[in-house]
Amino acid sequence: MSEVTMEEQEREISDVDPQECSSVEENGVMLVVNHSRIRPPFSVVLATVLYCAEFVSAVVLCSRYHKTDDTIWMSFTITFMLVPAVLIQLALTFIHRDLGRDRPLVLFLHLLLLGPLIRCVEALVIYFRAGKKEEPYVTISRKISLKKGQGTPMEWEIGQSERNLATHRNAFKRTAVIQAFLGSTPQLTLQLYATIQEKYFLPTRWVLMIITLISIIYGAVVCSVLAIQIRYDDYKLRLRPAAYLCMIVWRGLEIATRITALVLFSTALTHWVILVGVANLLFFFFLPWAEFWAKKGSLTENIEKNFSKLGTTVVLCMFTLLYACINVFCWSAVQLDLSHRELIERKQRWDRLAMYYCGRFVENFLLITLWYFYKSDFYEYVCAPLLAVQLLICYSLAVVFMLLFYQFCHPCRRLFKYNVHDCLHCICCHKGRGRQRKPMPSYSTAATMVLVPDEPLELLDPQNSEPPDLTSQLGERETAIVEDMMEAA
Repeated sequence: MSEVTMEEQEREISDVDPQECSSVEENGVMLVVNHSRIRPPFSVVLATVLYCAEFVSAVVLCSRYHKTDDTIWMSFTITFMLVPAVLIQLALTFIHRDLGRDRPLVLFLHLLLLGPLIRCVEALVIYFRAGKKEEPYVTISRKISLKKGQGTPMEWEIGQSERNLATHRNAFKRTAVIQAFLGSTPQLTLQLYATIQEKYFLPTRWVLMIITLISIIYGAVVCSVLAIQIRYDDYKLRLRPAAYLCMIVWRGLEIATRITALVLFSTALTHWVILVGVANLLFFFFLPWAEFWAKKGSLTENIEKNFSKLGTTVVLCMFTLLYACINVFCWSAVQLDLSHRELIERKQRWDRLAMYYCGRFVENFLLITLWYFYKSDFYEYVCAPLLAVQLLICYSLAVVFMLLFYQFCHPCRRLFKYNVHDCLHCICCHKGRGRQRKPMPSYSTAATMVLVPDEPLELLDPQNSEPPDLTSQLGERETAIVEDMMEAA
């Protein structure tokens, strides 16, 4: 994971405007950039604000539960508040390698669960001091810029301040994911369940629920962005505002619908929801390990040089647990490969994506249906059929926005051999295959990407390096698309 962190540091600081280039080669292919402007660490500040806001609101709510002798609600609230906080301190300490450095004050603040606060202050100090003195050294980061269907290799000069800020950004991206799926999601589920069971609205509880929902959506968006950056680490990525808006709507509808379905089901069949949650968690936890054992792979040795086999296994188990918790509530956007040094598959697995959302839709439908038949008297003034239909429609809208993101807003959609349009076109053509046999051109942008010789597309996916044949017959094209989906292109 340390090597992954260093690689993502370069990815993070490579997001500059090509107009800042200081020199261009004669052939116009290689651009050398003097990177002098540093972006503010907004992600660090946002993650810190969400962490502090959720922690403080949870403490206030626990004091209210203590006054009303709600011991059960108070115990679970404290648990979902402390567990992610402790894991965040460990993650920040591990990424910044503080155990091997003489920094007693920082370690003491981590023990007080104030690690994110001191890290945020450090990042702001680095940002405001940047540019006031000459950097002792610079390094060069080389990426491929995707612009107007062309792949242009570019180079950036990276100063020490930029690298330090990149380390903080990467650390807080991971803490945002930990906070969202190990703390905020169970916290929001608990508080929504408590609101329905107690049949009254508590302002402090609603404040905590709103903060946790924002934290979950932010963590899910960060998870999606991290997956794209790791998968396409040779390319300079820039997500437009439309892409972020699409991801926010997609993730918000998906997570809100999932949590609501679980809470409604738990109010009708309280003990059965434990079985549903544990089954989901165990399935997604053991799925990567089952694939790892089926491939007869060996554990990666690049997580940490000083780790033994046992230490590596423990870290991988924690990483797999986080992966399972994400998939319980929403699509993780990645597939784990425990034998790979980056722990993530680089192929775009359309079949996994389709199976996950189809299975999750069926599961949500069953949970809502069982709630409808076993619901309590609390819902007698609620139009239960309308609520059930609204939940299913919201989840369907989440899938629609997900498809829109991959078709139009994904920063590397030009590198897809087949996009959403091609898959849907293939499915529709199967219905009228006997009546229509003429060749149909693809409107996907897959074949518009042109790469220079020194960075071939085989680096991303050797099996899918050739562009699709747009002049082939429809039957051959359908066969190619179906085979490519089955082989997880």
